Amino acid sequence: MKRYAALALMLTLTTGAAMADEPVYTVTDGYKVDANTMKGFRTWRAAACDRCHGANQEGMVGPSLVNSLKTLTKEEFVKTVRDGRLEKGMQSFGTSQQVMDNMDHLYAYLKGRSDGAITRAKVEEAK
Repeated sequence: MKRYAALALMLTLTTGAAMADEPVYTVTDGYKVDANTMKGFRTWRAAACDRCHGANQEGMVGPSLVNSLKTLTKEEFVKTVRDGRLEKGMQSFGTSQQVMDNMDHLYAYLKGRSDGAITRAKVEEAK
């Protein structure tokens, strides 16, 4: 029985590691993105995140997300967007169905900007 438990654990860890190596976005020419990353861009626009973080995600009243996502884990990102940081003026988007349904896509778009793979704020869906 112990042997099977160890094997199951190894499969879980291997699968998790493989998934972690998969890119969260696909981009060509610096602005043509996959369909899911495009959903993230549309969510960014619909939630009007640019009001605080700037049209280029480089910060205004809120911090630069281009810089923040260099160190922020995905879990920290999700918690911040979902719960907000009211003491710093960041509202919660936990009740926004569009934001919550597209959290992974929003993260992919912003991570692509932070990584420098997406070189401009406005993107187009790759055909």
